[in-house]
Amino acid sequence: MSSLDDQDRQLLALVQVNSRLSYAELGAQIGLSASAVHERLRKLQAQGVIRGFGARLDPRALGLDLCAFIQVLIDRPEHDATFVAAMEALPEVLECHHITGDYSYLLKVRTHDARSLERLIAESIKCLPGAVRTLTTVALSTSKETAAVAVATSAQTSGASSRANLAEQP
Repeated sequence: MSSLDDQDRQLLALVQVNSRLSYAELGAQIGLSASAVHERLRKLQAQGVIRGFGARLDPRALGLDLCAFIQVLIDRPEHDATFVAAMEALPEVLECHHITGDYSYLLKVRTHDARSLERLIAESIKCLPGAVRTLTTVALSTSKETAAVAVATSAQTSGASSRANLAEQP
């Protein structure tokens, strides 16, 4: 994958916030023509930097009122692939991370209520081969939830480095 220039990074930051902006609107904000924006976005998709475009839905509007984090201990590595495949197939599982520490995986899930969470854990997670223990934490509220990643331009990165260097001086 080729390295990203500042215009690529600015473009990525803009489409993360609003992917419905036209190429002309995007170009006006970063100093490119609509055709140049189109070509850059096409290349960023081909390189896998942009994985797709989609709507961000409000889970509560869909009745998915409960957000929980489930840590799962898998007893042996040979069970990992089966576990991951099962998690990928469950629509309630929004994220699945292989982690360090006392547990093997951390899941972020959304369900309708405590009863459906209990059913998910008992019938879809604990019953899997190698799943020997779970620890569930229910979120009482959420103050920040985003899929956006930080996209710094070279000026922002060098500015942060300069500030760090100044802070280190006596």
